[in-house]
Amino acid sequence: MSTGNGASSAPGHTPTTTPRAAGRNTKSSMFRSLKIRNYRLFATGQVVSNTGTWMQRIAQDWLVLSLTGSASAVGITIALQFLPMLVFGLYGGVLADRLPKRPLILATQSLMGLTGVALAALTLAGHVQVWHVYVAALLIGLITVVDNPARQTFVSEMVGPDQIANAISLNSANFQSARLVGPAVAGLLITAVGSGWAFLLNGLSFAAPVAALLLMRPAELHRTAPQPRAKGQLREGVRYVAGRPELLWPIVLVGFVGTFGFNFPIWLTAFVSDVFHKDAGTYGLLNTLLAAGSLAGALLAARRGTSRLRVLVAAAVLFAVLEVAAAFAPSFWLFAALLVPLGMFGLTVNVTANAGVQTACDPEMRGRVMALFMMVFTGGTPIGAPLVGWVTDTYGARTGMAAGGLVSLAAAAAIGVVLSRVGNLRLSVGRRGVVFVPAGPRGHLVKAA
Repeated sequence: MSTGNGASSAPGHTPTTTPRAAGRNTKSSMFRSLKIRNYRLFATGQVVSNTGTWMQRIAQDWLVLSLTGSASAVGITIALQFLPMLVFGLYGGVLADRLPKRPLILATQSLMGLTGVALAALTLAGHVQVWHVYVAALLIGLITVVDNPARQTFVSEMVGPDQIANAISLNSANFQSARLVGPAVAGLLITAVGSGWAFLLNGLSFAAPVAALLLMRPAELHRTAPQPRAKGQLREGVRYVAGRPELLWPIVLVGFVGTFGFNFPIWLTAFVSDVFHKDAGTYGLLNTLLAAGSLAGALLAARRGTSRLRVLVAAAVLFAVLEVAAAFAPSFWLFAALLVPLGMFGLTVNVTANAGVQTACDPEMRGRVMALFMMVFTGGTPIGAPLVGWVTDTYGARTGMAAGGLVSLAAAAAIGVVLSRVGNLRLSVGRRGVVFVPAGPRGHLVKAA
């Protein structure tokens, strides 16, 4: 898989940079994408709206739990938000390839802001019912079908092909930075004045990305020519991914992990209310700890600047093991502490797969490929969330979380074996631990590694 930096060495060429010097260059270039004005504007707008989005997520989950007292109802809300991605996700990718991305994102971000304001009005007026939250979640999901692949692929237009991996990592760092603030603020707001104000601030926060998009310099964008309307474009995208193992198997892996391993709204609400008997402020704290680990994972990915399949598989295995360990943590503080590395390895799975898939596919196919990526990563939630919610309600929070971790572990192990065969790798046990190494002649480079 491509490392994302676009560089390659000619045969027989001896690099002039020593490994130590290369390490220094990598450290100094961790934030290199922010030197690009358009991307800097985009990142600034996103950190504001992402903070609002995390506030709404926490407020939404807690409001549903307060109205119904059911973890399954929280699972249904999450399922409704991600169901459109499962059903229509590929069509969103086709639109992202066909239409100019900047005006498309302007429209989707504006609609998301209006949805937040409408839910705030219902809640602050005291008329909110659980079906209102369900409808709002479904509307956000429908908008996301187009917004997500458009924003994912717009990154390459802002920074160019050489900076994609770094910009994707910084996007994740941006999202997780907001996650450090949003849940904590939401917890305080819910406790002090109720969920409605969190919904209102989320709706207003979308003014920031809209302003950022309007202030960009279109002439500095690395635009990809929109694809003309034609029959069979959706099937073409699926066939394209199916024929390339370096795209197919990372997408399959994140599909399993996203469907069964990333149901933290269900598990954390259940742990807070049923296991540890805490309040909304504690729920916000746990989300903040998870975000702190995720932020660390994103920054490490930006520093690393590579997207290797071995990193992806190893991170997925460690994520799953930590999830099972957290499920059976005997005390609140041990459970809370395990959320930090859990967030770090979970984010590493997402960023490594995302950057690797984007850098390995052709630009004209990127919208459809990323729509498929997001469809299986988040679109599997309508299947996984109600199932995990039922297991959690029936057998308890610990069993529900452990089950999600075990499914993720089985998927990571199975796909690791498949990728090792595709890339001609074998397991080696040595001073570095258990790692994949080339199975071919000594010194043979394996692309899939």
